[in-house]
Amino acid sequence: MPHFLHLRSVFLLLIFVASTGVAQPTDTRSLMPVPTQATWGQGRYQARTHFTWQAFTPAPGPTASAADSAVAEVVGHFLLPALLPILPSSDAIRQARISSQVPSANLVIQYGRPGNLLALGEDESYTLRVTPMGVALNAPTHLGVLRGLATLRQLVQKDKKNRWLPEVDIVDSPRFPWRGLLIDAARHFMPLPTLKRNLDGMWATKLNVMHWHLSDDQGFRVQSLALPRLHEQGSNGQFYTHAQVREIVAYAAQRGIRVMPEFDMPGHTTAWLAGYPELASNDSTYAPSPRWGVLNIALDPTKETTYQLLDKLLAEMTALFPDPYFHIGGDENDGRQWKRNPRIVQFMRDNKMVTDKGQPDKHALQMYFNRRILQMVTQYNKKMVGWDEILGPDLPADAVIQSWRGRKGLYDAAKAGHATLLSNGYYIDLNYSAASHYAVDPLPQDAPLTPEQRKLVLGGEATMWAEFVDSVIVDSRIWPRAAAVAERFWSSSSVTSVPDMYRRLALVSQELEALGLQHRKAPEQLLLQLAQGKPVEPLRTLASVLEPVKEYKRHFQGFKYTTLTPLNRLVDASLPESDAAREFSTAVDALLVHRATPASPIAATLDARTTLAMLRATLLRWQANDALVQPVLQANSTLTEYASHSTHLKMLATLSLERLTQLEKGQAPSAAWQTAALKQLDAAKAPAGQTELAIVPAVRRLVEAK
Repeated sequence: MPHFLHLRSVFLLLIFVASTGVAQPTDTRSLMPVPTQATWGQGRYQARTHFTWQAFTPAPGPTASAADSAVAEVVGHFLLPALLPILPSSDAIRQARISSQVPSANLVIQYGRPGNLLALGEDESYTLRVTPMGVALNAPTHLGVLRGLATLRQLVQKDKKNRWLPEVDIVDSPRFPWRGLLIDAARHFMPLPTLKRNLDGMWATKLNVMHWHLSDDQGFRVQSLALPRLHEQGSNGQFYTHAQVREIVAYAAQRGIRVMPEFDMPGHTTAWLAGYPELASNDSTYAPSPRWGVLNIALDPTKETTYQLLDKLLAEMTALFPDPYFHIGGDENDGRQWKRNPRIVQFMRDNKMVTDKGQPDKHALQMYFNRRILQMVTQYNKKMVGWDEILGPDLPADAVIQSWRGRKGLYDAAKAGHATLLSNGYYIDLNYSAASHYAVDPLPQDAPLTPEQRKLVLGGEATMWAEFVDSVIVDSRIWPRAAAVAERFWSSSSVTSVPDMYRRLALVSQELEALGLQHRKAPEQLLLQLAQGKPVEPLRTLASVLEPVKEYKRHFQGFKYTTLTPLNRLVDASLPESDAAREFSTAVDALLVHRATPASPIAATLDARTTLAMLRATLLRWQANDALVQPVLQANSTLTEYASHSTHLKMLATLSLERLTQLEKGQAPSAAWQTAALKQLDAAKAPAGQTELAIVPAVRRLVEAK
């Protein structure tokens, strides 16, 4: 029979950990996010086919029933398939639970009450004990149980025949209450299966808010019964029905995840105007835009009819989405349409919306719009969230500010009394490394905020904007890097080891694949299509050292993208962060450490010889790959633009091999050799096909090493 902890003991233990400031566990194993405290034993719990579990829940009632259902769903859908050596039938999974009021199952779960998912800051803490006799999971609320079950799944170890759990005591709770992922379904529509599997990934990494971006210049994606032309003429036929919205909200809730909608306004509204041109700031007619970029098309905030229509929409959408927070966007409107309309300009002058120099003040007009929308949102019992452009001196303090432009917006919002979120630094669509996102803290120690202001920093969100992702490749742009962001939101600020993060990220990536995420599968399928029947391995080798260009450079690299452009080129199959390039970079740095002095040979240690051999093997493979991949590239017109990258990869491999020989002998490169090498590096740095050769920085360090 498993060890069983009474809830009172759980509460006392959590209080003790919080009050004593227990340091992060140094033995992190496969856990991500890192828990508050983990004490590992020497034993293990061996899983058997006839595994049983039971949950001790509060007295029956509607909320208790929903909580119990969520726990049962997660155990049956996520834990048991990972834990049982032979997966039983669905009937057997249901029967694996026993109803005895005496703790006698292999896994005993106890929670004090149903958690209120929609209450920000609800208790998500839990304790987890694994002994050779069984498993006990305890939490104040069922939400804590859901977080503990995610940890329990990560603990599962397996070989060909056996599954087991290491002996451990874990005490855990989140650092921030708001841990979000924005999914943009407006620019590229994301079908329900795509959303559901990403919600599964969010559960696995303890993210708890899906920010659903539902309208933009390219599409209005929710059925509206109040204003039906919004989706009829603004979605190109791709929208979510009310039933589908409820399905996603319910699916997320069973995983302990809130769903916050965003309807961006007054800018990013071209698709709105297709059906309701009376909302426009000029007399033009519109259709959902096929173009990307900031179009600076905005609603007219000076007409009462605008607010009458918006009130109808908000009444409908606030009722459809149960989350207490409602995002109204508010970003990237430069006011040019307003300033070009004499009637709107006169409205600004009449209402003293002018700058110190007497010019029409578009920010003042947008603040007027924000306050009007806030009144409506508040009327429908929601808290308004907006991007940091909505911040202004007259904005009521109950508006939540999401900072995307920089940390200053976060601090300014907190100092003005606003609850605030950080997304700057977590834009995972920009193709930066997991390490770069991991280094960003929503609330660093040097934040210029008082203790009370620090409490207003609720957490943050990773953002997956969808100009360059569709439902096929979106997983590969979110995962596994979003797991590193999730750890930053959950774990202690002292959890900062980048090498350990990458070690665990690789394990989490495998787990996400097992859950059904397609972050590895979809790019591989795309490579097979691009190879057109030719050997795919050479193309895979080339793609493994390529990364899409960073930020939004794809807009400016000679290839015109629209909403109809297929995302099926090699740039789309290349991952945002090249594992091969990162591992090569780490090996280069490790090798250079093995020199006693710059002029001395590489030390003849086992580590140095091993690193040198690994680097040589990798470089020889890259060097030989050009001859193998060029026929594949030339056979497909969509691949020919990547031929220069293959040529440069061969050249850089040759340079690196020469430099390794020099280092092994303790020889300094001649000035002429180094000059020629650096010139070749500069050539290899140039993008091709909207991708970059990711090994260039590491080769440069190798070449420049004294």
